[in-house]
Amino acid sequence: MKASEAAILFGLGLVIWIAGTFYYAAYGVAILETTGARYWSSFLLSPVISAAICIAILKWRRIAPSSWAQAMLALAIPGMIGEALVLSHLTTFMPRLQATSGGKYGAFLFATYGLVLGIAEIVTLRASA
Repeated sequence: MKASEAAILFGLGLVIWIAGTFYYAAYGVAILETTGARYWSSFLLSPVISAAICIAILKWRRIAPSSWAQAMLALAIPGMIGEALVLSHLTTFMPRLQATSGGKYGAFLFATYGLVLGIAEIVTLRASA
């Protein structure tokens, strides 16, 4: 994968992270501080939607399957770094959320990054075999 493509993916990852952070700042209370059924359905749906978006981006950019792990890292790293900042200052970035919701939000993030990066690694390994 070319460095210019990695830079584009990094930029797209930054945009996705910013949009996601604003989304959870605005609607996080309804997602994280709700009934158990609504929380768990959102917990299952959020990583799947995120993975679909990331896969669509890689296909749109015509990234070779053998480079998906590297490309997905370029997409994910801005969010992973940004979320460390958000989680360490949750009440500043997401003032509507209770501080105790940080763990739930972190669980969403962990599940999402784990699924997205796991899919990319499987695709890369299969393409390299």
